[in-house]
Amino acid sequence: MARIAVIGSVNLDIVAQAPKLPAPGETVTGAELHHFPGGKGANQALAARRLGADVSLYACVGDDATADEALALLRAGDVNLEHCGVVSGVTTGTALIAVAPDGENHIVVAPGANRELTAERIPALHADAVICQLEVPVDTIARVAQTFEGLFCVNLAPARHIDVSILQRADLVVVNETEADWYGGSLAACHGMVATTRGAGRATLERDGELLAEAQPPAVDAVDATGAGDTFTAALVVALAEGQPPRRALEFACAAGAAATLKMGAQPSLPMRDDLELD
Repeated sequence: MARIAVIGSVNLDIVAQAPKLPAPGETVTGAELHHFPGGKGANQALAARRLGADVSLYACVGDDATADEALALLRAGDVNLEHCGVVSGVTTGTALIAVAPDGENHIVVAPGANRELTAERIPALHADAVICQLEVPVDTIARVAQTFEGLFCVNLAPARHIDVSILQRADLVVVNETEADWYGGSLAACHGMVATTRGAGRATLERDGELLAEAQPPAVDAVDATGAGDTFTAALVVALAEGQPPRRALEFACAAGAAATLKMGAQPSLPMRDDLELD
């Protein structure tokens, strides 16, 4: 069983399932409202656990009732929360999400306690792999990159400026096509693997501009794409940490990401390993 540490965010997702996504300045009514645990760190931690890894989450929540709701599925899923700190006087992170009938979404995040995940809160990590994203302070990610010696993955989402040392250290960078365009040529600083997802299109895995593998996600009737990218990232790291070759790992990640679109909500939709149909 691969040991994976996830450094990242915990949010409560407030989801409006709407007839369509609003244009700028437009009000769309007739939505249905749901609350789901979320946050890229929490999603990736639970996804990796459901896919068979031993997972510890390093995160911060507020001292409010929202924290219990945000952590509920992680606790139920047996993710180690020993290093998930409670910060007084701040709110737990919250994401406001509008979802259209075809599964596309708009997301606005209020980070709250996620801003408090400083490097001092991260002890020495004993794991086979680390997954980081950019919903927590970049300085914290940079420190982990400097000190962790195993497989280091950074999911460059949401897109923001980071120190080039993180890219130089990364064994695996994960971006979607929008993020890949935003970072542009700076991704060349990464001499590890770069995985690029393209929604329902083909995903690729490259190193130094050379194609290592490509895979097509299975066709599904998507309900909600929230959490699909997090599931892809978690699955790819789990597979690589288990020693699967690049092509097999990418196929596994594509299957997991597609399966995560079949239900509403980021965490309720995360698949179990036995749910995936693989050749």
